[in-house]
Amino acid sequence: MKPFLILEREDAILTVRMDSPETRNALSDPSQMQEFVDLCANVRVDRSIKVVVLTGNGPAFCAGGNVKDMRERGGIFAGSPYEVRESYRNGIQRIPLCLYDLDVPVIAAMNGPAVGAGLDLACMCDVRIAADTAKFAESFVKLGIVPGDGGAWLLPRIVGMPRASLMALTGDTIDAQTALAWGLVTEVVPAAELETAALGIARRMAANPAHGLRLTKRLLREGQHMRLDSLLEMSAAYQALAHHTEDHMEAVAAFVEKREPKFTGR
Repeated sequence: MKPFLILEREDAILTVRMDSPETRNALSDPSQMQEFVDLCANVRVDRSIKVVVLTGNGPAFCAGGNVKDMRERGGIFAGSPYEVRESYRNGIQRIPLCLYDLDVPVIAAMNGPAVGAGLDLACMCDVRIAADTAKFAESFVKLGIVPGDGGAWLLPRIVGMPRASLMALTGDTIDAQTALAWGLVTEVVPAAELETAALGIARRMAANPAHGLRLTKRLLREGQHMRLDSLLEMSAAYQALAHHTEDHMEAVAAFVEKREPKFTGR
């Protein structure tokens, strides 16, 4: 079986491509989910990676669950209710637990439709940009099921509860310009320019010190469920760590000397 994820490296930027265009990059096989888990584990310990760009090959970003498997009660949808529950818990639900929690910034470059679990996958990322041909739907309800991989938690935090409710309870599709107006994506570009735009953002992030990037993302994530006073305590501790990195001192020296900094990741 060929890998679902294709990895490409440009300096400190890792581009990850979902590569099953014949299924519109549907997420239905446990091996695909394991690839995401393994990817996150590897990125977490590889200090040379500063930014991840996630995109899809073919006409779609990700079509979500495989509807044919649902019809046939096959794959992760097979078995008793208890077995299906365990398939979710030990399968696709491992992706939000590792991807949303990843230390490095993740940019979703949405080359085409992101539907159901595909939209939720994009919502696990930090920044989303879209091709002008992309479309988006939290479409579970149209199949008589619920967001099973975190969408009910993720989507309201991005577009707000009223719009998330509208998307989840109608299952309707929105276009790229509506997604931009709602804050679901930060930028819409012609399809041919999508990767250039995504890599441009990635390079701007990767130009910063690695420690600062990882610590800042962690604060943003923790701030989603912490009280202000607790977050301030964590911020003080992280700031103390950051002040004692070599890259911080290099950044300060470069600023004072009006030159470009040279970071080493230390």
